[in-house]
Amino acid sequence: MSESTHPSDPTHSADPGSDASGAYTVLARKYRPQDFDALIGQESLVQILSNAFERERIAHAFMLTGVRGVGKTTTARIIAKGLNCLAGDGPTIKPCGSCENCVAIAASRHVDVLEMDAASRTGIDDIREITESVRYRAAQARYKVYIIDEVHMLSKAAFNGLLKTLEEPPEHVKFILATTDIHKVPVTVLSRCQRFDLRRVGADQLIAHLSAICAAEAVSVSEEALALVARASEGSVRDSLSLLDQAISHGAGDVTGETVRDMLGLAERGRIFALFEAVMRGEPAQALAALQQIYVDGADPVSILKALAEVTHLVTLVRVAPERAEDPSLPPADQEMARELAEKVPMRALSRAWQMLLKGIEETARAPSALAAAEMVIIRLTHVAELPSPEELIKKLTGGEPGSAASPPVGSGGGGGAGPSARAMLGGGAPLTAMPALRLEPAAADPAPLHIAPAPAARAMPRVEVAHFDALIALVREKRDMKLLVDLERYVRPGPIEGTHFEFTPTADAPPDLAARLGQRLTNWTGARWVVSIAQGHGAKTLAELRQELEDGLRAEAMAHPLVAAALAAFPGAELRAVRDLSIPAGGEMAEFGEHDALVEDDLWDDEEEF
Repeated sequence: MSESTHPSDPTHSADPGSDASGAYTVLARKYRPQDFDALIGQESLVQILSNAFERERIAHAFMLTGVRGVGKTTTARIIAKGLNCLAGDGPTIKPCGSCENCVAIAASRHVDVLEMDAASRTGIDDIREITESVRYRAAQARYKVYIIDEVHMLSKAAFNGLLKTLEEPPEHVKFILATTDIHKVPVTVLSRCQRFDLRRVGADQLIAHLSAICAAEAVSVSEEALALVARASEGSVRDSLSLLDQAISHGAGDVTGETVRDMLGLAERGRIFALFEAVMRGEPAQALAALQQIYVDGADPVSILKALAEVTHLVTLVRVAPERAEDPSLPPADQEMARELAEKVPMRALSRAWQMLLKGIEETARAPSALAAAEMVIIRLTHVAELPSPEELIKKLTGGEPGSAASPPVGSGGGGGAGPSARAMLGGGAPLTAMPALRLEPAAADPAPLHIAPAPAARAMPRVEVAHFDALIALVREKRDMKLLVDLERYVRPGPIEGTHFEFTPTADAPPDLAARLGQRLTNWTGARWVVSIAQGHGAKTLAELRQELEDGLRAEAMAHPLVAAALAAFPGAELRAVRDLSIPAGGEMAEFGEHDALVEDDLWDDEEEF
């Protein structure tokens, strides 16, 4: 719940449920909002409820949903106070907070405002108590209010028992339901409630709120510490106050960024940026040394990788949307560093690092030695950073200079796919020096481009009345009968088509009902009676066989190409995944057969798990 209030206002600074004996009250309780003016980050909800109360259009059931700590139960209590405040003649959006009803509701001891925790009372018997008690009018208040927290935990029978009462409760009854998992609430229940989605509180609002509380508590706190607390709380006001309370105790009243980092087990942000730079330069020794130093200072290996992933995410966001560097939860030094790195590191390297870090975090969390697992992740990342871009590789293989061609501008949005490697851009040296064994002597003439000339023998598809069979295939595809289409391509050796008579020879593994199915479909689609018969002796090949022949021919020609052979020799374990005939336009004949795109791919480029 959003347990916060304006600390400068003494009427809101004391929780009526606090210990009267003078025992310490944690900040999350001390600064719990007592009215809607003190609820931060939920302006839309406050506006809707204000209008509803002013116009006396108050729903009989409310559903409050959101992550933990954003104000669900607090809002429910404020609504209950507004419904039953004695300061006015009726419900008010501004409860006084001092009348008998307001004080009792805030302390969770009002006889007519019943709070039920559905996480511990999940059964139909608990709901039956509610449905049987709603018939009785409120003893002291204007409305009888039932607050059911974590309502998604109710059993199916309990939900069913609540439905009728929830839809048509007596006039003196209001229901307020709260949940952190709205997807588990049956739609039949949701349809009977007025739903409010409470948002995470923004970092700027959270920082301002925490700063005001620290001033009220006479606590010295740095901006960096507030930013760290706001980021760690992930938009939850209650979590942020709990962390702040802990940080105050940890720092003995003086809260600094170092205090919060030490408390949360976080690495110093500047060191994480240094680790990120070493990784992107492809310098494993420096990266491992940075990792070791951060670990020695007390940071957990999983936390280090998570922080590295956060930096990767931040730099990626700043690269595609520079205004994201203005995030108020980021210290100025982080903002400047993110801008510098976004201008240097290509998008392809950032995307690859992000995917590898996600896998590495899981591996490290499960590994017997977290530090060893984290070191292996860092080694893989630095190894990937040395990989050349496709453009650099082709220039190297053809004897050109990798840096001779102008690279695309950094912010061009090209994703870095054909740009320089991260290592080269960060000043780590030429990435291709890792291949000293590659020595290609320039040929007498310039190498032919990677375009396989058509092989007439391989491309010329034998056709038997092919125009008619092509039309038949096109009709089946148009009707989107995929099973029949696949069967025709795999199992049919086509014969002649004469009028509405089609004759073919099936393969040995053809479905026995293929002819009957095809005849029935053609009759239904064309309105004419078709006869599809089976005859032996038609020597035509199936479309699948023709496609395979063509692909085999293209693959053989590609494997014989000097540039492909050099690429395969340079990268042991690489393989030719697929070949595309550039003489056939996209969407052409072979595209209809569903062949794969032409790519000469290396596993090192598209599968980080190989490292």
